[in-house]
Amino acid sequence: MLIVPPSELLWLAIAILVAGLFTGILAGLFGVGGGAVMVPALYEVFRLLDVPADVRMQLCVGTSLAIIVPTTARSYFAHRAMGAVIPEVVGLWAPPAVLGVILGSLMAAWAPGDLFKIAFGIFAGFVSAKMLVGRTWSLGVSLPGRPAQRFFGFLTGLFSALVGVSGGSISNAVLTL
Repeated sequence: MLIVPPSELLWLAIAILVAGLFTGILAGLFGVGGGAVMVPALYEVFRLLDVPADVRMQLCVGTSLAIIVPTTARSYFAHRAMGAVIPEVVGLWAPPAVLGVILGSLMAAWAPGDLFKIAFGIFAGFVSAKMLVGRTWSLGVSLPGRPAQRFFGFLTGLFSALVGVSGGSISNAVLTL
């Protein structure tokens, strides 16, 4: 049985609380989901705590997802109550998104940390570009057909699992395109 000294647990708790505060402030300021800020913040916390590099990114993604699952469910219900959910899109995206999460989770079990870094870089680049260009970056005025929407649902689930963010960050950018 692994016994962790109380002093190390205290430092871990303090570091994670500071990272959580930092995450909440930046997520609120920039209007992005907490995972987009939490994963890099946790990476630095785990680096400072000498977590081995070969598992550091996986721990960041897993920790972020553990926090995001309940907050995403709460967010969905709040948006639905305000009428800010398109049920047809949810119905089309949900099954392939779950498949994407399953595939991403299976990949996470065996993938090297560098895969997560690459996936996070692609995610951050895409969302940043969409935020920078804003409304001028548009692929159309209506949603694509059902096969394309299912594909976007799958990609949303896959990237969510690989980068430790909720699907909202990805799906909002895609849907506004």
